[in-house]
Amino acid sequence: MKISAITPYPVWVGKRNQLIVKVETDEGIHGWGESGLSGREKAVIGAIDHYREFLVGRDAMAIGALWQEMYRSQYFEGGRVLTAAISAIDIALHDIKGKALGVPVYQLLGGKQREHIPTFATTRGPCGPAIIEQAKELMAGGWNAIRLFPADHDSKGVYEPRQSISETAKWCVKAREALGDTVVLGVDYHHRLSVAEAASYCQKMPSGTLDFLEEPIRDETPAAYEALRKLTDIPFAIGEEFASKWQFLPYIEQDLHQFNRIDVCNVGGLTEAMKVAGWSEAHYVDMMPHNPLGPICTAATIHFAAAVPNFAWLETRASPGELYLGFDDGGIFTTQPRLNGAVLDVGDAPGLGVEVDEAAITKQSFKFWEAPHLRRTDGSITNW
Repeated sequence: MKISAITPYPVWVGKRNQLIVKVETDEGIHGWGESGLSGREKAVIGAIDHYREFLVGRDAMAIGALWQEMYRSQYFEGGRVLTAAISAIDIALHDIKGKALGVPVYQLLGGKQREHIPTFATTRGPCGPAIIEQAKELMAGGWNAIRLFPADHDSKGVYEPRQSISETAKWCVKAREALGDTVVLGVDYHHRLSVAEAASYCQKMPSGTLDFLEEPIRDETPAAYEALRKLTDIPFAIGEEFASKWQFLPYIEQDLHQFNRIDVCNVGGLTEAMKVAGWSEAHYVDMMPHNPLGPICTAATIHFAAAVPNFAWLETRASPGELYLGFDDGGIFTTQPRLNGAVLDVGDAPGLGVEVDEAAITKQSFKFWEAPHLRRTDGSITNW
């Protein structure tokens, strides 16, 4: 079975772009994949165009070999743009292989180890009185793992980390007091802090307030995380921006974090994600996948989560408290995963179990979206 076509579809769905990719074969079986490099979809399309030049005509079942060829057959190895393109193609090839063999993708990954996938939900908006009520609603809906967002930037895009950490710490303490000790609580700081700021934030709260701190600082320097690790006992959840097993390497081997926020649509697809999961298992690091994208990403991550032993929770952006609930996708995804309370059931349909209406795709448009460019009060640029 040979690859006959690779088509990227950059479409605006709900409140964000999705870059979904169709891979077709000469036997009439096709697969769907998704790229996770939000805000730089056009760059990923360029990489897919390059890969298509040598992938058309190749054996669609040779997933591992094609992964290696895409990654290694160029002077400039890896990087987020390339691995986002590889991710989409790799996921689509798994979809094809599952359909061709008549089995769900998790069977290609070793078989399922759980019947359903626990999720964590996120409150809507920055820290403040409303998040406590939202968290209570989520707990009533069955969620026992809840993520909070920190105090955010103002309407003009001004963000002062020190102001944020003081306000956020206050409301995290209030949330723990109001919600009790059994619920898992975390905060996603979206790598907006320095080491000193992150340490100050952690030290403003009693021990046990948070069960995880997500992406407190940028990831370029593992030694910075090593320094922060010595200054707090809060477990770290990081890795959503990591683009290969090699990027995970120092964090796993130096025991710098406890949860891997792996993104199958950025790391290199299911092929690479399974390697990271095995490596993490050896170091007792749990998988806590990043999943803010579309149904294809969700479906692929469900299969991944079903097949690995070291799994904690899967991010969902479709809980009652979330901004993404009820997005109108224009009828693009005719079959897709749906929450069953606070969990996602592991289906048994061949492939990923997602169907896409291509006619509906053509009715969607691509919009150039740019992440907020945040500034401090002195006018300097800071992280988003």
